[in-house]
Amino acid sequence: MTNRIAFQGEPGAYSHEACRNARPGMDALPCRTFEDVIEAVRSGDADLAMLPVENSTYGRVADIHRLLPHSGLHIIDEAFVRVHINLLAVPGARLEDIAEAHSHLVLLPQCQGFLRQHNIRGRVSPDNARAAREVAERGDKAHAALASELAAEIYGLDVLARHIEDRGDNTTRFLVMSREMDESRRGDHEMITSFVFQVRNIPAALYKAMGGFATNGVNMVKLESYMVDGSFTATQFYADIVGHPEDKNVQLAMDELEHFTTNVEILGVYPAARSRS
Repeated sequence: MTNRIAFQGEPGAYSHEACRNARPGMDALPCRTFEDVIEAVRSGDADLAMLPVENSTYGRVADIHRLLPHSGLHIIDEAFVRVHINLLAVPGARLEDIAEAHSHLVLLPQCQGFLRQHNIRGRVSPDNARAAREVAERGDKAHAALASELAAEIYGLDVLARHIEDRGDNTTRFLVMSREMDESRRGDHEMITSFVFQVRNIPAALYKAMGGFATNGVNMVKLESYMVDGSFTATQFYADIVGHPEDKNVQLAMDELEHFTTNVEILGVYPAARSRS
């Protein structure tokens, strides 16, 4: 056991915050790409992976659904992070000193109201935590970063303004993944089962495949489709349902699903996070 959890991005990223919140007793391992995160766990450099899958404002995270089925890893938990955006600057800087704010392309539009109000120009950075690091290294009071309070703590920056995002509900969902599957019932809340499947190339296959969940009272809380290997005919689906594979109604629904699919693969069984609701 390395007692490390891998995430994509630089120290201070929102994925790092997710690691700290969900696994405070583990050391966070920054990785350059999602593929590097997965490989760190597969190779044993880390015990767990923290991967973002969807955001309440921008939808699913690109490439994650493509990577999950072939990762060799299994979902054992989920975590939600409220994306609070803060204006960070070098010690001694004042709000009126700031001329430019640097952050990821996705974060900048979420703070347009604040930036316009204070006549601050937005500048694109590859990563919000990197923006914070570079602001600290630059040491210029006219430059700030839009990032997490964790980034301010790591890079020694002052928080000039907290929670400046235009929307108050921006949340990212993460999956905690491990080399080993854990199908035990745990926690005091409901269980979630995540799986991928491909439907057979017959009329109404998807409609019939979904029918078993409706007739057996299984709540499907997520269903997404995406292409497989660039094919316009081979469509794969990712689904989350409420329930455990050993539940009788889930068993009946999954049995019916298999009649109309060419492949079904369970990615993980894990307790639903309380913050899901």
